[in-house]
Amino acid sequence: MAIITSTGLATEILSQASSKLQPQGKGTANFADVMSKALNQVSESQNKAADIVKSFQAGDEVDVTKVMLAREKASLSFEATLQVRNKLLSAYKDVISMPV
Repeated sequence: MAIITSTGLATEILSQASSKLQPQGKGTANFADVMSKALNQVSESQNKAADIVKSFQAGDEVDVTKVMLAREKASLSFEATLQVRNKLLSAYKDVISMPV
């Protein structure tokens, strides 16, 4: 069983995030493409978690920590997506309610 330390997890998250925070170039990605890519990543995360859970339930040799981590990652990504959606809806309502 692999031991995951908090510094190791933080380093992994930072390394993944830093590559995504780099500028993509001048005007290469529009908002729709970025949102579509993010939603696809959330969907992939949920599908991966579902596959790992199915393997665990089928009796395959899958570590319980791997199952729980996959489920938590999928849950966190979905919750973050919901928060982004809520912020976008709030901004939309604010723009719509502005007087002309």
